[in-house]
Amino acid sequence: MAAPGLLALLVISYLPMFGLVIAFKKFRSDKGIWGSDWVGFDNFKFLFANNDAWHITFNTLYLNALFIATGTIAALVVAILMNEVRSKLAVKIYQSTLFFPYFLSWVIVGYFVFALLNYDNGFINSTLNAFGAESVQWFGLPKDWPAILVLVSLWKTTGYTSLIYFAGIIGINPEYYEAARIDGASKWQQMTRITLPLVSHLIVIMVLLAIGRIFYADFGLFYNVTQNNPILYSTTDVIDTYVFRALRKLGDIGMASAAGFYQSVVGFFLIVVCNWLVRKFDKDRALF
Repeated sequence: MAAPGLLALLVISYLPMFGLVIAFKKFRSDKGIWGSDWVGFDNFKFLFANNDAWHITFNTLYLNALFIATGTIAALVVAILMNEVRSKLAVKIYQSTLFFPYFLSWVIVGYFVFALLNYDNGFINSTLNAFGAESVQWFGLPKDWPAILVLVSLWKTTGYTSLIYFAGIIGINPEYYEAARIDGASKWQQMTRITLPLVSHLIVIMVLLAIGRIFYADFGLFYNVTQNNPILYSTTDVIDTYVFRALRKLGDIGMASAAGFYQSVVGFFLIVVCNWLVRKFDKDRALF
């Protein structure tokens, strides 16, 4: 029964790993992967040859850390609130409404954001003008974009993540809540003494998996929502968008492969370290 899944895992996830050798070669399509010249770590020098490397690395880590923190809190709040809804029809409506943005392409979301923030006739500026305030050049204010990207990410992904936590919450034995109500526990006490402790293992797993990809930025979010605006690069340029622009200009596939390899290795190191820290405090909640 497991054979089809294992075969798919082998073909999709493990066989392509042989292509990592491209990261150490000057790849040429006419020579192929194995025939291309070996250059060692020269491809990795691109990421650290200038000051942009540390800048985009900081942006990647900082923004992804914001996404993980805010996304986890928002998803938990939504899941707990949905668990308090007693109407099955209402729960289905709320789930469908919250889950719908997850299916939208980042290209479409980018146009939505542009329609909201456009200087000339964007909805927000039109609303400000209606109250006598001046229009704001949102696409010219880099310092505001970390908050904007967090809000956009929450709007799109909270519904999906909340379903995972919601599934964990509804699996809690209802007798715990019945006993708590008999003892006079408030909703807040039930949440802090029963719900959160019993789903804490799920929270740890989700956070650890997110940390494993903290060096990977959601390309669609950072490229389409910001409209690839150079003015915003100081706060929104991440490893993925930087490498994409370099690949488009230089056409160096080896360099792009090196960037992906670098992200994978660092992500693996981070998840191992974080899992080790979790095991130090409570080994039962560790991922492995």
